[in-house]
Amino acid sequence: MNESLRMRAAKALMWIAGLGLPALAHAQDAALDPADSGDTAWLLAATLLGLLLVLPGLALFNAGRARAQSLASVMTQTAAVVALVSVLWIVVGYTLAFGTVSNGWLGSGNAWMLIDLGNVRQDTLVPESAYALFEMVFALVAPALLVGAWVDRARFGWVIGFAALWSLIVYAPIAHWVWGGGWLATRLGTVDYAGGLVVHVSAGVSALVVALLLGRRERFATAVASTGSSPLLTITGAALVWAGSLALAGGSAFAAGDDAAMALVTTHVAAAVAALAWLLLDRLKGAKPGPTGLARGVVAGLAIVAPAAAYISPGMAVVLGILGAVLAKGAARVVQGHLQIDDSLGVFAGHGVTGAAGTVLTALVLNPAFGGTGYGPGMDLAHQVVGQVVGVVTVAAWSAIATAIAALMVSMALPMRVTREDELAGLDKASHGEDAYQPD
Repeated sequence: MNESLRMRAAKALMWIAGLGLPALAHAQDAALDPADSGDTAWLLAATLLGLLLVLPGLALFNAGRARAQSLASVMTQTAAVVALVSVLWIVVGYTLAFGTVSNGWLGSGNAWMLIDLGNVRQDTLVPESAYALFEMVFALVAPALLVGAWVDRARFGWVIGFAALWSLIVYAPIAHWVWGGGWLATRLGTVDYAGGLVVHVSAGVSALVVALLLGRRERFATAVASTGSSPLLTITGAALVWAGSLALAGGSAFAAGDDAAMALVTTHVAAAVAALAWLLLDRLKGAKPGPTGLARGVVAGLAIVAPAAAYISPGMAVVLGILGAVLAKGAARVVQGHLQIDDSLGVFAGHGVTGAAGTVLTALVLNPAFGGTGYGPGMDLAHQVVGQVVGVVTVAAWSAIATAIAALMVSMALPMRVTREDELAGLDKASHGEDAYQPD
């Protein structure tokens, strides 16, 4: 076999194995790699810190607010969703979200199994492999948030099947529309810096739909009034979510520069102010300031500031933080109190409502008169408002419809809800055969 035939055979084997040709290309052209080592190091560090947001951050934040008999269930579901969606992202999720733009609705299949990656991602100085890994964290956060909607009553098998389908038919297209060169960003100028629209709105609306499909828990009134089994786990999880969100906000600049620094400042300030505002609202109602309220305030502040974190002044971050706490607290009271919808841990209120508010308000806070960085080429306040509102409406509608379809499709093979007996006993033993706390 001559050299040419051997080379073609080697390339074919790499394609079959899913390793892709870039491995060979990078080996040959390493000296010509245009990636910036400092920016790359920053992005990789942000990725690793960002993973703490999901595991153990979100897992602890949600588990601490569940019953003791379902604490291990929440942790297990979250970890399993993260593991499954990680694999799906590498195999096909990344290329659906960030593959070569064709019609603006979905990425092409050029990067399945992360093959055919460029030396650097477009408009950045970081390798596309690092870019894909960083974007995977957002793809993990969104379905992990959904676990909070079905605490105490969803079957483990259905959770896994639904999360897999949701990540591909809900999250991936939305990520492409906004971040992957799709139609919302390129045609309407929709802006979402760090996931207020792509992550928080999509997950929040989907959580509401799933909660409606599942129905209320047997002890709904008691569950809503409870702060959960472990406020200590809740506030520990919130602290990790806080730190991980800072990493994602800074990393979303894709460079170790001023944008990353300002995103860190505004994200931190908004979370801190929202936490204090939540405690104040509790005190004004006659309740004692507690760790669960503080933790929920932190998350509300992180969600509302995410769409505009790098584009606003710290002063505006303070305003957004206060608004985030007020909106999340009020929305939770309406959804669970007045409408009696059992969104177990308030995912729609804490993420969907605040993420939507932050996305729409981005059109206003971008204005230099409010300390913003200004609008993009060809954009002004009116055009930006249209882009942001259409973005929220489109993402919310797609999330609601596609979530309902995915949930019902999976339920044809795997029932959505556990039995009444298992629900009352708690899912730790019934679904997983282990209790969170083992007696001595």
